[in-house]
Amino acid sequence: MAGISRRLRKWANEMLDVPQDVLFDLPRITMVGNKELYIENHRGVRHFSPDKMVLSLSQGLLEIEGSGLMIRSILPEEVMIEGSVTNIKYTGTEESP
Repeated sequence: MAGISRRLRKWANEMLDVPQDVLFDLPRITMVGNKELYIENHRGVRHFSPDKMVLSLSQGLLEIEGSGLMIRSILPEEVMIEGSVTNIKYTGTEESP
């Protein structure tokens, strides 16, 4: 059953030109320089300090390192981080679509 659902999402992506982040519940990350980071489709904050932040994702973790990091805004599926970002690491737990 999961294979049919995955094939249907892949077909919808190809035929209807629907973005993969919508179909496969992937994070969308927007970065402005190294000063601002906007993440959509997160599942919560696991760790936060001024030099490191870890977000849960539907398919893994997102680690952000830097200095002076602060959460400017947080919503159920969106978070905006400000500060000096030096490193971003995405660790997935599922195979790519």
